[in-house]
Amino acid sequence: MKRNGKMESAMIDSIYLDERLELRWYKPESFSPLYKYQLCIMQDGNDYFQMGRIATLSDQLHSDSQIKNTVFAGIHYRDRYDRIDKYHPDGKKHEAFLQFLLHEVLPVLEDDLPTLHMGATRTLMGDSLAGTLSLVAALRFPHTFGGVVMQSPLVDETVMREVRDAKQLDSLSIYHTIGTNETSVPTSFGKEMDFVEPNRSLQEYFQSKTMDYTYRELEDADHTWKYWQRDMKRVLTDVFG
Repeated sequence: MKRNGKMESAMIDSIYLDERLELRWYKPESFSPLYKYQLCIMQDGNDYFQMGRIATLSDQLHSDSQIKNTVFAGIHYRDRYDRIDKYHPDGKKHEAFLQFLLHEVLPVLEDDLPTLHMGATRTLMGDSLAGTLSLVAALRFPHTFGGVVMQSPLVDETVMREVRDAKQLDSLSIYHTIGTNETSVPTSFGKEMDFVEPNRSLQEYFQSKTMDYTYRELEDADHTWKYWQRDMKRVLTDVFG
């Protein structure tokens, strides 16, 4: 499918992760340095561009004026073990990955794009474990990343501890979905996990706080891109509209 916008990319030689990573971002057709842009940084970036069809949706929603000026950027992972290392709070590269996001990804994007340089205009988005990472990064750095979109995040006791320890929930805007059929999800940890109950517990905690929080359960949806993609247009218009 022909795209109207423009995909840009940069290779980052990360001093924190000691590896070379590609960062890609999609500018809408109407892009102009005279406008200011919201920024959405997606973990599992290639999945969001390919299976989530983010570029196509960006074209469509910008041209219909259904979302405000937004640039979608993506970072991908090597394999499922690399993903655990970087995205889970107990992962051995997790702290380094947070520093990479903060000090290497963000400067590249803000060097190229006219953004508002405010936490409220920067959103982290991810599915499953990438949603977990998006949440934890925003909990740790609420002044830098003010928005979170998490689709079916992995929630365990470590994640709940991060949530309970967070000091500034009131400055975050969180959009959270889970499928009602996600009760026995095969994971990279080598075991099946129930995602529904832990996500409902997380929802109860957030609902008890004074914060901007949206929660949706997707009826009969399981832990696959089929359902995340189906919900994507609503996600983008709700969060970036």
